[in-house]
Amino acid sequence: MSIEPSSLSRPENRARIEDPPGTRPEAGSAPGIRRQAAEIIGAVLASSVPEQAAARDQLRQCLAAHPGRPEEALVEHLIALRSLTPRTGGPPAHPTVGGVAPPQPLTDPASPSPSPQEIVRSRIEAVLQDRKLLTAFQPICDLPSGGVIGAQALTWFLGDTGDGPVDWFAGARSVRLGSDLEFAALESALTAAMILPAHLYVALKLSPATCLDPLLPGLLEASGISPGRVVLELTEALTIDQPAALFKALAPLRRRGVRLAIDHIGSYVASSRHIRELRPDIIKLDRTLVAGIDTDALHYSLCEAIVGFAENIGATVTAQGIETPAELTTVSGAGATAGQGYLLGLPTTRPEDWNRWTPAPSQPRTPPGPDGIIQTSSDG
Repeated sequence: MSIEPSSLSRPENRARIEDPPGTRPEAGSAPGIRRQAAEIIGAVLASSVPEQAAARDQLRQCLAAHPGRPEEALVEHLIALRSLTPRTGGPPAHPTVGGVAPPQPLTDPASPSPSPQEIVRSRIEAVLQDRKLLTAFQPICDLPSGGVIGAQALTWFLGDTGDGPVDWFAGARSVRLGSDLEFAALESALTAAMILPAHLYVALKLSPATCLDPLLPGLLEASGISPGRVVLELTEALTIDQPAALFKALAPLRRRGVRLAIDHIGSYVASSRHIRELRPDIIKLDRTLVAGIDTDALHYSLCEAIVGFAENIGATVTAQGIETPAELTTVSGAGATAGQGYLLGLPTTRPEDWNRWTPAPSQPRTPPGPDGIIQTSSDG
């Protein structure tokens, strides 16, 4: 691995970027996510590529509209970038990340053009070097009460190529930078999670390979987040040898309170033995199963079967991708006890939004501090 997660938090290993005008965080503000946003903005504005002048001007306008709030300016910039991107029907001459073109080698005109893999690697390396990613959180709700009990960490990449997170992570794996990008996203999520309300757990999407990485326990411990608030969410199907190795590797973390969730349950239906070996605390139904479940008897029956299986191994079921009231009613009736989706709450990078989420009755709201930010406690 070319980037050790334990080194990511040390100031000497970060790019030295002065705060652009309007990005210096306000006194008492949430320092982690705002500092991260300010560093990204600094990297974008430091570019002198002529083709990206419009994007830089647009970012400056966002900064002027949100003085002292770089994270809000950056999110507005990400949205506005869509309208600045040329739509000519073909790919851009130079794929960009955050409006900044990756370094192009100085070659003579006769030299061959970069291969697709070289372009992908350049984009991923630019993200890793300048930390051009942000963490958004989507609320996870207790279905019986409707209150928020957790937050799903989602990675947003700063770029105008139109690629979603799945494309970024797939691209990173294709050039052997998958673990590097996962750890960068994990560090971003853990930093942002420090200012989540203390009663919420944080769900972190990780591949089995990253869960097996010996660097993971140290990074989680260094974050300062109580283990009881951490849920590691496996996002890929397991190979035949991984369940036993994962059970052993994660045992020390789970003894301390870290929970394990299995995502994309459809990938595991043919391998229920693997799930029994892992004994997850949470099983998550993905959108492909939840979509239209109110009118699909087969999906409903499968959901009921998964809920029964979960009960047998001592796990709970969370339904993802709930988008309609009918889907919400149906998954609740089938036995899912938690859920997330656009109907229940959109992903957001704004701490003010996280603080407004209504807690479940058994989780009283933590009073906010004088700056309006809810302070987390070390014991969660």
